[in-house]
Amino acid sequence: MSCPRCEHNGIEQVAASPVEGVWTVHQCERCLYTWRSTEPARRTSHEHYPPEFRMTQADIDAAPPVPAVPPLLRR
Repeated sequence: MSCPRCEHNGIEQVAASPVEGVWTVHQCERCLYTWRSTEPARRTSHEHYPPEFRMTQADIDAAPPVPAVPPLLRR
C-alpha cells in the first residue's frame, strides 16, 4: 500500500472500526494524508487521486510551517 497523495510506502493504520473488518483509517508517515478504507478510489488510490492535489517531497519541504495554537486567553 502506498499513499494516494505522495506515493510514499510508509503507511500506518491509525484506527479500526468498532465492528471488526468494516473499515480502517490509514495515515502516510511522510505527508500525513489520512484516509478511511471505505472512501472512493479518488481518495484511496494514487492512480485516481486528483493530480492537482498530489505532493512530492519537494512540495512537502517547501510547505510553510503550521502556526502553533495560541494559549487560551484568561478572563
